[in-house]
Amino acid sequence: MTNILQAVRVIVNSKIPDVASFYRSQNRINAVGDALEAFVKDIFANTVTETNETSKYEAYSKLFSYSGNANNPPDLMIKGGDAIEVKKVGLGTGKIALNSSYPSAKLFVDSPMITSTCRNCESWTEKDIIYAIGCFANNKLEILWLIYGDCYAASRETYEKIKNKITQGVSEISSVEFSVTKELGRVNKIDPLGITDLRIRGMWQIENPRNVYNYIDIDYKLNKSFRLFVLIQETKYLSFSIEDRKQIESLNNPDLVIKNIKIKSPDNPIQLIPAKLMIYQI
Repeated sequence: MTNILQAVRVIVNSKIPDVASFYRSQNRINAVGDALEAFVKDIFANTVTETNETSKYEAYSKLFSYSGNANNPPDLMIKGGDAIEVKKVGLGTGKIALNSSYPSAKLFVDSPMITSTCRNCESWTEKDIIYAIGCFANNKLEILWLIYGDCYAASRETYEKIKNKITQGVSEISSVEFSVTKELGRVNKIDPLGITDLRIRGMWQIENPRNVYNYIDIDYKLNKSFRLFVLIQETKYLSFSIEDRKQIESLNNPDLVIKNIKIKSPDNPIQLIPAKLMIYQI
């Protein structure tokens, strides 16, 4: 089974400075968003330099139980391991568009936003989720964040409470025919002919990691072409095998820094949580 520590090792060892150009050179992918998704899949599968498509997809099939679509989270699930959601944003500090899905500290099998294929692709109840956020400038991947959801998002009750209040408020409007959907709801037969419906859809977004963690001492080196930032709660980091931890800690690469830090709890910011921050800049 693969994991985030193995993915970081692949990035450090592959030393690819321009992800979009790399995938274009293979005549595989033109769009930068697709290149980002391919890169994330390849770093977890250790297939970045694999040129044989059959071998590449055999590795995917062995390691992943699900590869999703643009409309339903997640984008990827590791067999017996974590889920991964890939997001693309500009290089600045703009917010991350999550569309109809609110942020997730963890992914649950009973989530109404996932597909039945995702729900049934393996035996699972909940998964830790990694947000892979690629920041692009001039079609070039400049920054990649790999952040666990429990470092980034509150518990799902926080978002469900707001979602349910909005749904309830609309349903209580008099003379409205309301239908419950996977979105916030639908109001039916608005006009006298009864031929117009109103879909009520949430468009969620979350703050850019650079703003969220501006209280952490992160040394953004201006003369670098690619930067990787990885954020993991200490308890999660220690759950990985000793072998995986030793391999990442013994890379002895001057461009890779591993720090012990404390981050604000997404559920209670006054509480600080021990975490690991990995920084790789080339």
